[in-house]
Amino acid sequence: MLRLFSRDSPTAKEADFFEVSHSGETYRIHVRRTAAARRFTLRVRTVTRDVVLTLPARASLVQAKSFAQRHAPWIGVKLRRLPENIPFEVGGIVPLRGVAHRIAPRRGARGGGAVVAERCAGVRGEASLWVSGDAAFAPRRVQDFLIREARRDLEAAVARHAAALGVKPRKITLRDTSSRWGSCSASGSLNFSWRLILAPHFVLDYLAAHEVAHLAHMNHSDAFWAVVRRLSPDLDAAESWLKVNGAGLLRFGAGKK
Repeated sequence: MLRLFSRDSPTAKEADFFEVSHSGETYRIHVRRTAAARRFTLRVRTVTRDVVLTLPARASLVQAKSFAQRHAPWIGVKLRRLPENIPFEVGGIVPLRGVAHRIAPRRGARGGGAVVAERCAGVRGEASLWVSGDAAFAPRRVQDFLIREARRDLEAAVARHAAALGVKPRKITLRDTSSRWGSCSASGSLNFSWRLILAPHFVLDYLAAHEVAHLAHMNHSDAFWAVVRRLSPDLDAAESWLKVNGAGLLRFGAGKK
């Protein structure tokens, strides 16, 4: 079964999404048209736990709906296999620069910020993120803290790599992206996922080097990769880490924005 919707008007010719049903379950399919697309592509997003159908600019919506309906069993399997989200709540665990930290209440804290990271020494010591205030505010405070730390680390890494190449980015923006960890615009603006602060530092540093290298080579040519490897000797290790662990970073804090 298919149902078609539009945010603006029930009589609009184009739709923002439609729904398909299979075995008693109904799945919302968000429609995304792009001139670069050559075929229909379905993607299940981990962060938003939804489905996006990308289609060519002039593709038939009727065909798109038929395509999605044929793949409804696959959609159901992919959604059921999504890992559970891990909210930033007191008592929970969150990685900071690749090290697991337990979120804990900070009783009677005065000054020093809403969140303080403490990394205990010793084999049995547990690193902590001490959060001030009511536990209900912990998710937002932890996420704000992580974004600040990500900006600090990324700006430092970008500055170091840019100085080595003799280039200068136009600006640095942090976002919560689900499809790419970083990007470089034609104008020289660098964009990164703040979730890189959850990964080991060599991963964040590699992504910074990767995007800075685009300021010299706006492509993925051999010359580009030579520059990246010169800036980041950990290129291979970082790529391997992201391939194995990258999707897992999207689980943290989902739904708490």
